[in-house]
Amino acid sequence: MGKIPSSFRSSRLPVSTMLRNPKSVPPEQHQSSTPTPTPTPTPPRTRHFPKKSTFNKRPPKHPTLTQSPRFTFDSPNLSDAKTLFNSLVTSFAASAAQDLNFLNSILQSFAAISTLSDSISLFRHMIKTHPPFSPDRSTYHILLSQSCKSPDSSLSPVHQVLNLMLTDGFPPDKVTTDIAARTLCSVGREEDAVELIKELSCKHSPPDTYTYNFLVKHLVKSRTLITVNNFIKEMRESFEIKPDLVTYTIMIDNVCNTKNLREAIRLLGVLAEEGFKPDRYVYNTIMKGYCKLNRGAEVLSVYKKMEEEGIEPDIVTYNTLIFGLSKAGRVKEARKYLNVMAEMGHFPDAVTYTSLMNGIFREKNVNASEALQLLEEMEAKGCSPNSCTYNTVLHGLCKLKLLEKGIEFYGVMKAGDMKLETGSYGTFVRALIRNGRIAEAYEVFDYAVESKSMTDFAAYSTLESTLRWLKKAKEQGFVV
Repeated sequence: MGKIPSSFRSSRLPVSTMLRNPKSVPPEQHQSSTPTPTPTPTPPRTRHFPKKSTFNKRPPKHPTLTQSPRFTFDSPNLSDAKTLFNSLVTSFAASAAQDLNFLNSILQSFAAISTLSDSISLFRHMIKTHPPFSPDRSTYHILLSQSCKSPDSSLSPVHQVLNLMLTDGFPPDKVTTDIAARTLCSVGREEDAVELIKELSCKHSPPDTYTYNFLVKHLVKSRTLITVNNFIKEMRESFEIKPDLVTYTIMIDNVCNTKNLREAIRLLGVLAEEGFKPDRYVYNTIMKGYCKLNRGAEVLSVYKKMEEEGIEPDIVTYNTLIFGLSKAGRVKEARKYLNVMAEMGHFPDAVTYTSLMNGIFREKNVNASEALQLLEEMEAKGCSPNSCTYNTVLHGLCKLKLLEKGIEFYGVMKAGDMKLETGSYGTFVRALIRNGRIAEAYEVFDYAVESKSMTDFAAYSTLESTLRWLKKAKEQGFVV
């Protein structure tokens, strides 16, 4: 990142860009009694809002199914596959020919390009002609995964493999259920996954919590809330499979993303009824929901609720709180939490400062020097401004008609190879054109395209529409 120009330091001199989860580098904890943070060479990365991927993390996938095949078939022809298999097992050393992973990789390679029927035929041929091949459950799971991707819109191919497993002494277990559910969802067959989950649950192979929450996570993205609630209710009543804290967190995150905060609050009540205590992540999600609804001031009540319940805030909590308060025009109040978070061992990062700058530029009586001083404070405390920080300041300077300062700031961004965000790009280009600096506007357009800040079409549309406005304004005598 570029350094702040000297002309900006202690300047007496304004942005409504939305923060988009910029990554930042928090300073190292200061060892003295004062809360002032100091720089650190290798800090961890943080985000303004929690990653969605933190939901439902499970142990590593089954190794047999994730290994790359050691051999690849070029033809889906069954006869050729059988001949090639015979040749392979006779040409390899005895240890390799008896290696189950190697033999599974052969079947997996053929299954990737053949029909299920031909894969099963090759599977039977391998058992018959090569006695050292003793398939285990993972072998059948290769066929099961293929059956779930079958072009047949019914579950008949899946039932065919499950029956084969049962006949050969490998009744479906929780791993079987997991593979089937995940593979069906991967090809957009969530309803079939639900149907199969219910069927397997009846046959004493219910999903574990990882599979159950995985399916709920998929359903909330592709089905109505009523459908998801009905699924949860049926699994509870019919199979005694109850949602856990992760399940409710997935649900709460989803309704917050769709701005259905009423349902999120209802789910909080359900959590309490079920005997679960909301954790930090649940509250952070609720706070994020208030921000999305432009009710940033209400994040403070959530923060206080966390304090009452003895739940320790993290960096995400403080960043969301500061973002919400700043967005609601309560910048002075938000700034107070810089010291609070430092006292708790969570030092302000680029996201924290950018949120405050964003709030400053949104105030009615904007004081640009306050934002620039905050920028200087960032560097003084070892916190490097990121691309979002610079875009926020560029946007604000142009909105305040401080074009010369904006141009200087753009130079710092360009020197640091930072991308322009759509909002700051549009505001900057319009400011240049309205001040008759057409050539410079074209140069900014070229940089936006070359740096892949946005699509060529988006960049050109902004430039072209502003030029049309300028032409029309001149014709009407508004611009000389």
